[in-house]
Amino acid sequence: MPRGRTAGGPGPRRPGSLRQTASPSAPALRRLPNPRLTGLGGGLFCAAVMIVLGFLVRLLFGASETVYGVLFLPVSALTALWVRRGDLLTAPVVVPIAFAAGLLTVADGGQGAGGWLMGLVTALATQAGWLYGGTLVAAVITLGRGLRAAHHRRRRHP
Repeated sequence: MPRGRTAGGPGPRRPGSLRQTASPSAPALRRLPNPRLTGLGGGLFCAAVMIVLGFLVRLLFGASETVYGVLFLPVSALTALWVRRGDLLTAPVVVPIAFAAGLLTVADGGQGAGGWLMGLVTALATQAGWLYGGTLVAAVITLGRGLRAAHHRRRRHP
């Protein structure tokens, strides 16, 4: 291994090697979080956020499934943006599972397990548009990130 490099790091930086940008928003963009989650981590993140949002929607909006669906869209986008490149294909898979997990907190169920299950199935049927929309958001972002990565690989290794 060359001197000054770590096993996983990019190596030492040379002065002046960073390109200066004229955009005043560049420092603001660098402050935004940019985690890289594994496929499992992305699924756990999405499910945990949707369950918490489900409880908050139940508490603040009286279990409004529409508010829950609207909140699902940005969570889907964040999940697709934060999953690492090697696990990109997991994002469109874990997003609908997380939607159903969080919907358990919002769905109106009757008495017993049968009523609870019927409430969940009814909520999934009536909120399918939000489910498909969030999955589509995750799939489009995943596709865009994958195409961008393939383009960069092709430019580096002609």
